[in-house]
Amino acid sequence: MAWRLPTQMATSPGSVDYHVHPRLIKTCNLHGSLPFRHASSSPLLRLVFSPSPPGRRRCCVQPPLVRCAAAANLAPGTPVRGTSILVVGATGTLGRQIVRRALDEGYDVRCLVRPRPYPADFLRDWGATVVNADLSKPETIPATLVGVHTVIDCATGRPEEPIKTVDWEGKVALIQCAKAMGIQKFVFFSIHNCDKHPEVPLMEIKYCTEKFIKDSGLNHIIIRLCGFMQGLIGQYAVPILEEKSVWGTDAPTRIAYMDTQDVARLTFIALRNEKVNGKLLTFAGPRAWTTQEVITLCERLAGQDANVTTVPVSVLRLTRQVTKLFEWTSDVADRLAFSEVLTSDTVFSAPMSETYNLLGVDAKAVVTLEKYLQDYFTNILKKLKDMKAQSKQSDIYF
Repeated sequence: MAWRLPTQMATSPGSVDYHVHPRLIKTCNLHGSLPFRHASSSPLLRLVFSPSPPGRRRCCVQPPLVRCAAAANLAPGTPVRGTSILVVGATGTLGRQIVRRALDEGYDVRCLVRPRPYPADFLRDWGATVVNADLSKPETIPATLVGVHTVIDCATGRPEEPIKTVDWEGKVALIQCAKAMGIQKFVFFSIHNCDKHPEVPLMEIKYCTEKFIKDSGLNHIIIRLCGFMQGLIGQYAVPILEEKSVWGTDAPTRIAYMDTQDVARLTFIALRNEKVNGKLLTFAGPRAWTTQEVITLCERLAGQDANVTTVPVSVLRLTRQVTKLFEWTSDVADRLAFSEVLTSDTVFSAPMSETYNLLGVDAKAVVTLEKYLQDYFTNILKKLKDMKAQSKQSDIYF
C-alpha cells in the first residue's frame, strides 16, 4: 500500500524530492492543499484519518494523514501567554533539563508524558503541569496544545519501539497539530550530520523531520546536537568505579559532548532571540573525544584502570547485516546502523564561535568534559569515602 507524504511539505508541485533509507521509502504524492484547516485554540477538536491514495514520488515514509478540524467556532480565542510552553519528552535526559531551566526562568511549563505505571511525580514536584498523551496515538495530541505558545520537542522513541513509530509518524502528527492549533514557535532537537548519513534510519528520519518542519510554515528553531556528557556516566564512569567491564569500539569517531544543562541554557537564549527564528543551529562541546580518550580520562579521575572489552566495528556491521535478514529483528538492525557511522571517521563537532556570537554567550561559560567528569568523580568518591567511614563506625565488636 502506498503512503502519501503530508502535502504541506511541498512548496510547489513537483519541487521537492525526499530521499530516505530504503526500508523507509514509500510512494507519495506531493500535490494538493494543506492537510488541515486552520483551527483556533478551541479544545473541541477531532482527528480525521484520511486514506492514502497512490502517489508518484519517493520520499519519507508517511503515517496516516492527520487532519485537525475544529468542531466549534473558529473565531479567535483567548490570547496565549508567551511564557506558556509544552515540553515533549520531558522525562528524558535532555527533556528534564529543559523543564528545570524553563521553570527557573519563570516559564509556565506543561509536560507531555506517556501514561505510565509510575507517574512522573518529580515534574510536578518541580512545579510543572503534567499531561498524558502519546505521540504514537495522534488523537491524544491536540488537547495538550490548548493554550500553548511554544512547543519544545525533546522526544525520541524507546529502544524497544520501531524507530519510525515515534520519531517519524508521531512527530509528523505533532507538527501537523501544532500548525493547525496555531502554535507560535516550535523547537526541534535533531542530530548533527544527520543529512550526511542516509544509511542510518534514525538520522535520515531526523533530517526528513527538519525538512518537514521548514515546509510546514511553523515559526521554528532546529538545533542539532552531537552528544550528551550525562550518557558517559552510565557507559564508562560507573562501570569503572564498580570494576565492571567497559564496552568500547576501535572506531576513530570523535564526539564533542555537551552538558545537557548547557544545552538547555543555550536553548532558552535562542528562544528569546528573534534573530534565531527559522535558523538551524548546532550545539557542540568545546572538544571532540574518541571512546578511548574518554575511557582514559575516566581512569585517571577514578584512580583505577578500566576493564575494557573492545568490540570491533566489523562485528557490529556483520551483526547488522544478519539482523536485517529477519523481519522480527529489523528494528535491531536499524539501531545497529550507527556502526556505519563509526567506521566513517566522522567528527561529531562543529565550530561554535558564530553561534556564541549570535546568542551572546561566552564560550568559557560552557562546561568542558574534563570539568564535568572531575566534578562527578570528586563528588562520588567523597560519598563512597563517607559511606565507608560510617560503615566502620557502626561496626560493633564483642
